[in-house]
Amino acid sequence: MSHTFIKKQEIHTLKQFYNLMAMTRDVRYGLVENIFTGLSIDCDPIKSLKNALFSLEEISSEDGLKLLYIGDSKKIKARLVYEISELKKDVFFLENTEKEFIEHLEKLHNGFRKQVNGGIKKLQGLKFNCFITDRDGTINNYCGRYCSSVQAVYNSVFLTRFARKKAINSIIITSAPLSGPGILDVCVNPDKTFIYAASKGRECIDLSGKRKTYPIEEKKQRLLDNLNKRLLNLVKEPAFEKFSMIGSGLQFKFGQTTVARQNIRKSIPEPESKEFLKKIRRIVQEIDPGQENFRIEDTGLDIEIILTIEDSLSGAKDFDKADAVRYLDDALKLNMKQGPHLICGDTSSDVLLIEAAMEKTPDTWTVFVTKDRKLAARVKDVCSNSFIVTEPDILVTILGLS
Repeated sequence: MSHTFIKKQEIHTLKQFYNLMAMTRDVRYGLVENIFTGLSIDCDPIKSLKNALFSLEEISSEDGLKLLYIGDSKKIKARLVYEISELKKDVFFLENTEKEFIEHLEKLHNGFRKQVNGGIKKLQGLKFNCFITDRDGTINNYCGRYCSSVQAVYNSVFLTRFARKKAINSIIITSAPLSGPGILDVCVNPDKTFIYAASKGRECIDLSGKRKTYPIEEKKQRLLDNLNKRLLNLVKEPAFEKFSMIGSGLQFKFGQTTVARQNIRKSIPEPESKEFLKKIRRIVQEIDPGQENFRIEDTGLDIEIILTIEDSLSGAKDFDKADAVRYLDDALKLNMKQGPHLICGDTSSDVLLIEAAMEKTPDTWTVFVTKDRKLAARVKDVCSNSFIVTEPDILVTILGLS
C-alpha cells in the first residue's frame, strides 16, 4: 500500500499541480493493489483523494477556467475537468457498492445501460488470445494534459479484472513514451497485468519488466538525438518555455518526438502557435534537408516528428499502428494467427490495429469508441464482429462486467 498521504494544499503553479497529480498516482496505485490482494482499505487513502479533489476545486478561477502560473508571472488558463471528475468518480467508487457506482455512471452518460448490456452480450462466452487497446479516448477519458491524465481506481479495477479473466495477452498501445513522463507514470494497474506498448508500439515493457524496441538505424537515431537536443534547448528559452508546459508538452519517444503548439483551450494565440510550427519545421528541414528521415504530422495541437521506416513497396514511410501490431506479435511471440482477439480504439489511426489483427486471423472482434458515424461505418466494414459505444466509461464498464 502506498504510504503517500495528500494534505489539503494551495495550488498556484503548474509545477504544484503536476506534483499533486503525481501523488494521486501513488495513492491510486496502492488502492488498486489492495483491492486485488484482498486487503482492507483504510480511510487515509480515500481522505488523500478527497484532499486532492478539494485542492483542485479551490484553485483560483477566471471565466470558469483554473489559473495556474509558470514561474512568477506567466499564467495559463486550464479546464481541469478530467482531473476533478475522475477524482469524484473514484471517491464515489470507493465509498459505495459497485452496483451503486454503475448506477452513478448511468446518470453521467446518455444511452449507458443499453450500450453496456449490448456490449456484454456481444462478448459473452469469449476468451481472447490478445486484447489490444489504445489508451486515451478509448479506455481512458480524454485529458487536456498528458502528465496529469492519471488513471482512476475504478478504471484500473474494471480493466484489470477483464485482463485477468478474459485475455491471455493484454496490451495497451499509446503514442506517448514509456516514461519521463509517459504511460508508466500515469497508469495504476497492478504489475504484470498489462504489456505497455509506447511510442506507437516502437517500444514496450513485457510482463517480466523487460524493455524491447523496434530497431532504428544508427544514422536515424543520431538525427533524432540532434533534433531532441535542439528542441530541448529551444523550450528552455523564455519565449518558448510555455510550449513545454501545455498539452502534451515536449515528449521524447522512441523513434518519434512530440511537442505541443496549442492546447484544447487555445491558451496560445493562434498566430504565435503557427509561428512556432514554422520554427519547428525549419529546424527539421535543417537537420533533414532531403526529407528522407522525418515526417511531420501537425494535429493542430501537437507537432509529431516521426522517424521513417523502410517499406519494400513504398520506400520510406511513417511507423503506424499496423506496423506496431506486426512488430509486437513477433517480439512478444503473441501467436496472433490464433484468435480470437479483441481490438479497441477511438480514432482512424486505430482502425489500422483492427486491419493488422484481421491480417493475422478473421477471428477478430472490436469494441470502438466513437460518435462519428462515418468512422463507425468504416470500423464495421473492416470487422464484422464490431460493436460501437460512445464513451470510454461505457467500454470500460462492458469489460469490467464481462
